[in-house]
Amino acid sequence: MLEKLTQIKGRAVPLRGEDIDTDRIIPARFMKVLTFEGLGQYLFYDERFDEKGHPKPHPLNDPRYQGANLLLVEAGFGSGSSREHAPQAIKRAGFKAIVGESFAEIFFSNATAIGLPCVTLAPEDLGVLFKMVEAEPDLELEVDLVQKEVRAKDRVFPLSIPEGAREALTQGVWDPIGELLEAEPLLDEFDRRLPYPRREG
Repeated sequence: MLEKLTQIKGRAVPLRGEDIDTDRIIPARFMKVLTFEGLGQYLFYDERFDEKGHPKPHPLNDPRYQGANLLLVEAGFGSGSSREHAPQAIKRAGFKAIVGESFAEIFFSNATAIGLPCVTLAPEDLGVLFKMVEAEPDLELEVDLVQKEVRAKDRVFPLSIPEGAREALTQGVWDPIGELLEAEPLLDEFDRRLPYPRREG
């Protein structure tokens, strides 16, 4: 059984900008890898570093947000190509959930499949949350997938997430390939009971 993702607590990095696409999230030249290990170091690389590798002003480079495990984004996050490296880079950089106004459909699906919840808030609520985090970087948030709320101090913001994704995350069945592999003994037993000759090898 995979981890049941019900409540995610932590501090957030506010990342302004609409329609941030996957090429910005993880530049294509860093995708020539055999595994996803180490992709986190290249998250938003071209926006965070110059040609010589020196840090540029960026929320992910801001010392005030170091150690944060939630990402605040605006509308259309994850648009562009369908590369699954984008949510992988975000997760491997230490982020546990993304709170935004809207997400590209394929990005959302890829993120859900690796246990990275993407939840949306009403634009006005998201705007308030951005201002709260920017004013108080140490502010602790709680993303509650059971109650469908994002909580910060005395504020409660209703969140939205497709019910199928919410159930998969909260019940620990968010990785369909992992679920299939885990069920291999049951599938073999079912195969043995089928009324036709089995092909060996």
